Amino acid sequence: MYISTPRNIAPLDSILPEEPLLMMGAGPVPIPARVAAANSIVINHLGDTMSQIIEQVKQMSAYVFQTRSSRILGVAGPGSAAMEMAVANLIEPGNKCLCVCNGFFSNRLAEMAERNGAEVIRHQVVAGQSADVAAVERHLEAHKPAVMTIVQGETSNTVCNRTLAEICKKARAHDCLIIVDAVCTLSTMPLNMDEWGIDAIIIGGQKGLSSIPGVSLVAFSERAWQSITERKSPMQHWCLDATLADQFWYQKAYHYTAPVSGVLAIHEALRLICNETLPARFSRHLRSSCALQAGIEAMGLKLYVQPQHRLNSVVGISLPDTIEGSALLHCMSTQYRVEISGSFGAKIVRIGQMGEQSRAHNIFRTLHALGASLSSLGALVDVPAGVSALEKSLQEFDQQTQFAVASESAPVTGAVAVHH
Repeated sequence: MYISTPRNIAPLDSILPEEPLLMMGAGPVPIPARVAAANSIVINHLGDTMSQIIEQVKQMSAYVFQTRSSRILGVAGPGSAAMEMAVANLIEPGNKCLCVCNGFFSNRLAEMAERNGAEVIRHQVVAGQSADVAAVERHLEAHKPAVMTIVQGETSNTVCNRTLAEICKKARAHDCLIIVDAVCTLSTMPLNMDEWGIDAIIIGGQKGLSSIPGVSLVAFSERAWQSITERKSPMQHWCLDATLADQFWYQKAYHYTAPVSGVLAIHEALRLICNETLPARFSRHLRSSCALQAGIEAMGLKLYVQPQHRLNSVVGISLPDTIEGSALLHCMSTQYRVEISGSFGAKIVRIGQMGEQSRAHNIFRTLHALGASLSSLGALVDVPAGVSALEKSLQEFDQQTQFAVASESAPVTGAVAVHH
């Protein structure tokens, strides 16, 4: 006897909105048309075309990661799967692991380390602040950890560990392997794997890269790869075993059926980044985020994190006492077709500035939707002042950049020397 067939199931085109929402939250982000087109293609995961795609993905990833590593691997899964690949392969049971924790995702790394048998030392950073170099060094000296985990940008509370390069230098001096979560920062701000001495960088496709969720990347240093190949205990994971993934990504052998459409999508996303170049991309992100922040403050709202600790790729906004975040999100999405993100506990909302989000027309539309929605809910905000400040910030940034180029100065955007 068969279970009865479901009937009257609504087709997708009746479920999805006629006008897609502008996704301006903490991810996923809008994707370019070329990325969307690539994601619609299915090819043989072991064929010659796929081999060419994989080689180009590795070459372009090396530029984006700023590494000469020969171990860049794809992961069929979200950024959290990439996190777990790095943690599970570099940590053996009984290892000491220092976890720098200043938000939801840095604590997730600590939990993964514990689940993999590590003796975890949590360095809990003061809420709303970035990690202090001296405090981290004290933990390194006291505990002599084999591995350290840290995020560059905490998506959850919009804190940026701006001293990451110096922290990595201290960890390296203590012969500690360094795992960095760069899910919301890679390609939006400087992150130099080789120069900073990082041993593993993890990235999901759906944020800074402006690709789709579900395909991620991990880059391992040569030092990290030696640790992986010389580990004494067996790997508990099969899908996330880096040595098995290496068979597919470097030996052209079978591991599991790769998410070919997602790999094609990430190929196109990486190609667009390489064509734009990292310095130009960093400049675009900084320009848009600073202008958005200026507009938010001019409107009468407060940014959640102080400038010296603030993440630019995800902007946190403190809500007025009289406004509920859920009501604001509902109003913005239904009335203005703009979607932003809620919080992980704090009374804030978050606006993303990653990849395709960082375009002038997107931030103007988002700022207007935010201000108009708050006003309709009874908050006192000055929407025209916010829009004016946003426009002024963009103009001033462009003038400064033009002056820097004309005078042959280094760009004011934080551009870095890069190799292709």
